[in-house]
Amino acid sequence: MALEWVVLGYTAGAEAIMLLLLTVPGLGGIRKGLIAVTRNLLKPFMSVVPFSLFLLMDIYWKYETRPSCDAESCTPSEYLRHQKSIMKSQRNALLIAAALILYWLLYSVTSLVVKVEQLNQRLEKLKNRD
Repeated sequence: MALEWVVLGYTAGAEAIMLLLLTVPGLGGIRKGLIAVTRNLLKPFMSVVPFSLFLLMDIYWKYETRPSCDAESCTPSEYLRHQKSIMKSQRNALLIAAALILYWLLYSVTSLVVKVEQLNQRLEKLKNRD
């Protein structure tokens, strides 16, 4: 089960790196190539959305089926294991949220950069025409 969290973590990391490279000023020369690569990767990265929803449902199912552990009904080690399980679920939910937000940001930034590039080209055409 840990492999799916590793995959989601690496995907979120790749999204964050691409987002940083697209938004850092001074990389105008490689930005066009990076835009092309990012636009080609957006479709495969779209699989993050259903994968994240599946993992969210998994967290929900684990939450609903977990045994209850009150302070007087279980041993200290069981109580500690129960608390660790809750913390893992919260961490995994944050990872899911980060992956989804980063995907949305990557899509939005890529679209905005392409639109700005198109507007700059139109502006150059209008300047050359005058």
